[in-house]
This record gives sequence, C-alpha cells and structure tokens, in this order.
Amino acid sequence: MFIDRVKLKVKAGNGGNGLVAFRREKYVPLGGPAGGDGGKGGSIIFEVDTNKSTLLDLRFNRLIKAQPGGNGRGNKMHGPDAEDIIIKVPQGTMVKDLETGGLVADLVKPDQRAVIAQGGKGGRGNWHFATGRNNAPDYAELGDEGESKEVTVELKLLADVGLVGFPSVGKSTLLSVVSKAKPEIAEYHFTTITPNLGMVQVSDGRSFVMADLPGLIEGASEGKGLGHQFLRHIERCRVLVHVIDMGGHDGRDPIEDYRIINKELEQYHLRLTERPQVVIANKMDLDAAEENLKRFKEAYPNIEIFPTVTIIHEGLDQVLYRIADLLAVTPDFPLTGEEEKQEGVLFKFKPKAPDFTVHNLGNGQWRIEGKRVERLFASIDFEKEEEVYRFASTLKKIGVDEALHDAGATEGDLVFINDFQFEYLD
Repeated sequence: MFIDRVKLKVKAGNGGNGLVAFRREKYVPLGGPAGGDGGKGGSIIFEVDTNKSTLLDLRFNRLIKAQPGGNGRGNKMHGPDAEDIIIKVPQGTMVKDLETGGLVADLVKPDQRAVIAQGGKGGRGNWHFATGRNNAPDYAELGDEGESKEVTVELKLLADVGLVGFPSVGKSTLLSVVSKAKPEIAEYHFTTITPNLGMVQVSDGRSFVMADLPGLIEGASEGKGLGHQFLRHIERCRVLVHVIDMGGHDGRDPIEDYRIINKELEQYHLRLTERPQVVIANKMDLDAAEENLKRFKEAYPNIEIFPTVTIIHEGLDQVLYRIADLLAVTPDFPLTGEEEKQEGVLFKFKPKAPDFTVHNLGNGQWRIEGKRVERLFASIDFEKEEEVYRFASTLKKIGVDEALHDAGATEGDLVFINDFQFEYLD
C-alpha cells in the first residue's frame, strides 16, 4: 500500500531530575554536596532509508514517545541518558509542524537525519549550587520537559522527470520501455493508482529518474479524480514530460487535452508551468493521429513535439536525449515557491530578543510568558523554600520585577506564570 501523507504526535523524553545528596564518608570531613545531574531525555529523530518507498509504517503508529532521562545519583554521578528513537523514512520526506505550518525537516539525502522533537535537558544536581555563603544547598533542578509536537509527514518523490497527462495516454507504457520499472498496464482508465519510479539510461551514458504519476483530469487541482493526490510528487521534478494521445482515443481532442492539463498545472501551486516540458505525441499508429498532429502544430506552432509509438519503442531516443539536455541546464526548483536571489550578504544588527514578555490581563492581573521563564519555572520544586527563593531571585536578576513595575503593576497584584499565580510585592 502506498501511503504518502500521515499525521503524527511526537513526544520527546523529559530530562532527569538533579539529585540532592551529600558526601558522607568515614575520614572525609565536610564532604559537601554530591548530588549528580539528571540524564538527557530521548529525542525523536527521522533518518532517511533508501530502501523505503512509503510511509506505511507510520500510518499505524500515530504517537511516538521517547523515554525520560534517569535522575541524578550520589557522588556526583550523572543519571543515564535515554536512548533516542530513530524513525526510518523514505528519501524525499518532509515534516511540517501542524500548528504553525512551518517546515521542521526536508530529508532528501541518503542517511540524512533530523531531530523532530528534542529531548529535555537533565536538571543539575545540588553540588552546582554550592557557594561561599551556602556550602550545603538543599535543592537541585528538575529536568527540562521534552518537546511535544503534532506534525504532518509528507512524501514527495525524488524524481528528475515527471510524466503528466490524461489517463490511458501511455505514460506507464513509456516508463516500462525506457526503464526496468514494471507499472501495471491495462486497457482502462486509472490503471496507475500509485506513483512508479524508474531509472532511465540514455545511450550516451547519462541517466535520470522518471516518475509515472496517476492520470490527471480536469479539476484535479481542485481535488477531482486521483491525480490531485499525487500532484505534490511533481514538485521536486525539474522537467515535465507531457504525454498526449494524439490518436484521439475515446473521442478526446488532443489539443483540448493539452490545454486542460497545463491549466491544472498552472492552478496548482509552486509554478509548475515554469518548468521545462517535453511534449510527446503518442499513439501515432492510430488512424487520426497524423491529422491531429497537424492541427496541434497549427494551434501551438512554437511547441516542440515528438511523435512516438511507445509500445514499439518508436521515436523515444530523441525524447530521452532532449530530456537529458534539459536536465543538464535546469536547476532545482525551491519548494517554497519563492526563489531566493542573493548576490551578497548584508549584515544587520538585530537587538537581542527579550527573555520574557509582560501581558496586562486587567483587574490587577498580569501574565509572564517566555521560554527562559517557563524553563526556569519547570526546573523548580516549589515545595522547597530554598528553591522558591532561588526562583524569585532569578526573576529579579533577569528583570521581571522591573518590567512589572514599569508596566504599572502595584503591590498585591496577581502574576501568572503557566498555571500558577503569585502575589506581586513591590
């Protein structure tokens, strides 16, 4: 079964907690703090496996969760790091954040890896907090929380050339005779229901990968037929081969077919019509083919067209040479739909982003948000007075108290951080 799009929830492991411990050994006076650090939580990592061609394995595994790191140990011993989870995916896999729509990873190279969800950092043990004033700290950090995301995983085939055209125009036959691919071929529409790839070898030694995609129909870019499900696989193709049934089988007009398919490509995003096309007039052995080809050339006098009979390999050498020539001069097309043209590098000063933001909720209520504050909050055990003091001291040090005062907070106001509330003291 060919699966090229799935939604997943990934949850990296939390970091282990730091330990509060003291060294107590015979003949070792004033041993001091010796609590070890927590281990790192496991990360979720995607890795390209060139032996895979579908996302079927992920279809039945909608939640991928890594283990947390181990807690710190005595004698300053580090807690064990959790193992990362390695997920094998096909070459050409893209991962997008479902909430933001941002691209998390684009895996196009063999054995390429990308961290999809980062494991949490382990908390520090109490020996890190020993100072001249407090040589026996009775607190340690909690481990950071691992990243949690909902992502969309899409497979976009890595092919240099994509075959486009209506159903039953001969795309599968073309792929089968120019490569060792074995697509299903039959005398009915939509025989091809999954993309097929084949390696094509040109007589002069050049080679490229060709993809046979399910036939498009009018309205495919709006979701009609089967072709719309696989238009995304054209996005990586640098050259499109437009196959036309010039014999007018099933009463179709080749000129109208050509117009309709190009309209669907135009309406699909990523400017598919800007990619070079090689137009093939297939089935030239049929009775009406010569007359239709004459009409086509009159309608599109500037289009280079190659008459072929793919089933008997007739006229294909010129097609393959033309495709190889175009590939030699055609660059990759950016998947964002916007070409980045940059002749030089301009460095601009960017002020450091604040560690937090203050939001006035009204009625004497305030909310503090920011990764640094939230990370600090998650590392504190509020049941211990010393840690609460350290939390308040750190907030003051990074400027939270001053920011609240400047924003108009008064004594007794409520300040929210995550789901907890504190009383503001000026």
